[in-house]
Amino acid sequence: MLRPRGHHGAVPAPLRIAYTLEQLWHEVPGGTAVAALRVARELVARDDVDVIGVAGRHARPPAPAYRTDLTVRALPVARPWLYQTWLRFRWPLVEAATGPVDVCHATGLVPAASDAPLVVTVHDLAFRRFPERFTRHGARTMRRSLEVIRRRAALVLCSSSPTVDDLLDAGFSEDRLRLVPLGVDVVDVPDAEIDRVRREHRLPERFVLFVGTMEPRKNLVRLAEAVARLDDPVPLVVVGADGWGGVEERVTRLDLDVRFLGFVPDVDLAACYAAATVFAYPSEWEGFGLPVAEAMAQGAPVVTSRGTSMAEVAGGAAVLVDPTDTDDIARGLAEALDQRGRDARIAAGRSRAATLTWSATAAATVAAYREVAA
Repeated sequence: MLRPRGHHGAVPAPLRIAYTLEQLWHEVPGGTAVAALRVARELVARDDVDVIGVAGRHARPPAPAYRTDLTVRALPVARPWLYQTWLRFRWPLVEAATGPVDVCHATGLVPAASDAPLVVTVHDLAFRRFPERFTRHGARTMRRSLEVIRRRAALVLCSSSPTVDDLLDAGFSEDRLRLVPLGVDVVDVPDAEIDRVRREHRLPERFVLFVGTMEPRKNLVRLAEAVARLDDPVPLVVVGADGWGGVEERVTRLDLDVRFLGFVPDVDLAACYAAATVFAYPSEWEGFGLPVAEAMAQGAPVVTSRGTSMAEVAGGAAVLVDPTDTDDIARGLAEALDQRGRDARIAAGRSRAATLTWSATAAATVAAYREVAA
């Protein structure tokens, strides 16, 4: 179907997209929710797609940080049953809430039920690499999801090359995989705003910053042990929701000045990055590693894990370490804390972050929609 455009011919009518946002209501929405919201923001600004959010039935909206201007229509089933009925019975169809659509985009690992071509974003397959890090029920749901995606998805969007490799190893054909890196919000944080955040959150003058949900694979315990081993220890500031695995309790037992800030709103988080002496993210495995990009965008020197998606995101602008070796993490922290070369590391990080845009992520996403709807 075509619609007119002045006297210069016609352009395709906007594609109607069912866009799943159930993860906004997860207890810990995490990076997958952030990515889905940022891409949605870009898609809404485009005139070649008409995006309709879809989720299960919920009694209240998601937490303020995870709300969207996108209209989100409710299916008749609430989670956790929604995920199970999608996987087991291919019901309810998203069309029950959205009406007919050209493409269904499942923005999290659980594939939605739809009669339209299915596009699925897969950020990582950590549950296959580290099954012991997940509950039995969670791992079982993810394995079933992967099997359904393998059978039903027309295209799978991958945040990083390591995720592409993991999907190939899981039996996916290369012609169904598309590399779609995430973006980063680059905002200018005034000095006055940094000073305000320092005061309100009682940030020390020099500190190592970690941002992320406190779960075992984020490797916060080894990071804390590495900070404690520095010849000139500095405080460790932890931003992020409490997760599972007793991480906070284990870190608290260490002989270390550690500050847990909990959840911090975006406006304050950017200033936390800008105030940090070093940002450290030695996670064992990530689908992308959005905090690495966010830290570089705010001029924080970064320490992250060698041979991972985070190293790919850093693009040569970070100090790389072995995430399984506490001494090597300490070595990387000492290198990043050294004033020599600091300006060059900051400039390299800012330059790399400038290449990661949400508009590019959205453009690649729309290209996938067009491909499967053709």
